[in-house]
Amino acid sequence: MRRRSLPAFAALHVATLHVAALTRAVLLGTVLLASVLLIGFGPVAIEAQTTISARAATLEIGGRLHGQYQGSSVDDAAGDFFVRRARLITDATFNDFFVGRLQVDFAGGSASLLDAYVRMDFHDGLLLSVGQFKRSFDIFELASSTDLSVVERTGAIEGFNTCTGVGSICSFSRLTEALDYAGRDIGVRAEGVSGTLSYEAAVTNGTGVGVRDENDGMSFSGRAGIAASEHLTVSANLGFHDYRSPPQLETEHAFAWGGDVQYGTWRDGFLLQAAVAGGDNWRSLDTGGAPEQFLAAQAIGSYYHPLDGERIIGIEPLMRVSVADPNGSLDEDGGTLLTPGVMLYLLGKNKIGANLDYYVPNAGGSEFSLRLATFLYF
Repeated sequence: MRRRSLPAFAALHVATLHVAALTRAVLLGTVLLASVLLIGFGPVAIEAQTTISARAATLEIGGRLHGQYQGSSVDDAAGDFFVRRARLITDATFNDFFVGRLQVDFAGGSASLLDAYVRMDFHDGLLLSVGQFKRSFDIFELASSTDLSVVERTGAIEGFNTCTGVGSICSFSRLTEALDYAGRDIGVRAEGVSGTLSYEAAVTNGTGVGVRDENDGMSFSGRAGIAASEHLTVSANLGFHDYRSPPQLETEHAFAWGGDVQYGTWRDGFLLQAAVAGGDNWRSLDTGGAPEQFLAAQAIGSYYHPLDGERIIGIEPLMRVSVADPNGSLDEDGGTLLTPGVMLYLLGKNKIGANLDYYVPNAGGSEFSLRLATFLYF
C-alpha cells in the first residue's frame, strides 16, 4: 500500500517501526543462516547426476530443491517458510542429433510440467526445439535459478501490490514475466552459434505453461548476441505477444524491445548482468485502445571469491538495482528495487543465500522483504 504524507511526528513513528522491523528481520536472518551453516550440511555436499539406459535413449536424471524463508515489512504480511522449488529433471539422449528434456516441479503441493521438449541438433548453427521451453527474451529469465545470485528474480514483497497492470512491485523481471514477454511457453525454437555470433528465435502460443492457445494469433520472441571479447557479450532482443483485447476480445499484438550485456561468468570473480527493456503494457488496458508504455532497467553485480574451507568453498556478495515505470503516461507509479545480498557456496551450485529486497515507490515510502534460501543441486 502507498504511504500518504504524514506530520513530522507520525513520519518519525513510521520510520522507527521500519527500523525495528528491519532489525528483527536481520537478527532472525543471522540466527537462521548460522544454524544452517552449523548443522545443515556437514563437510561435504553431493553434486551428481544419475545416468541410466532406457530403451533407445541414455537418461541423465537430476534435480534441485530450494527451501526459503521470507519476511515482509508490510503490515499483516506474515513471515513464511516454504519450498520454493522441488524439481526433477530428465535429459534423454538418443544420438548426437536427437535429444529431449522433461522438468517437473512439485513445489506448492502440486505437480507442474515446466520443460518438455525435443531438440534436433543439425549443427552448431541450428538447434531446433519443439515443445515447452523458455521464451527467447531477457537475460535474467534465461539464466537458470541455479546460477543467479539473487534469490527471487522479481524481488516481490508480500502484501505490496501497486504496479500498474501487473500488480506486485515494479521491477524489471516482474514486468517482463507478467506481460508474457519472458517465461515459458509452448511452440518451436531455433538457436545457434557461429563464431562470436549467437541467436535464439521462438514462435509460441503466447498462453504460457500448459495452456492451450486461446486465439488465432501467435507470439514471437528473439534475441541475437555478439561476444565482443572473452568476457563481454552484448545482446539485443524483441518480442511480439498476442492477446485478446477488451471489450470485443479481438486478437491484438503487443511489442517489446530490449538489450543487455554480460561481463564475466558464473562463479569466477566479477560478474555483471545489465539490461533495459520497454514496450507495450497490454495488461493496463480496460476498454480497448492503445496499450500504455513501460520502461525498465536492471543491473546485478556480484563477485565470487573462493575459500579454502571444508564446508564453505566460496562467498559471493551481490547487489541488484532495478528501476521500472509501468505506465509512461502516469506519474509516480513506478519504483526502485535495491537488493544487497550474499551467497555461500558448498560445492558447485549447492549454496545458501540471503537477500534484502528493499523497494522504494516513486510515490514515497518504502517496504522490504528479507529472504533466506538453501539451494540443493543434484
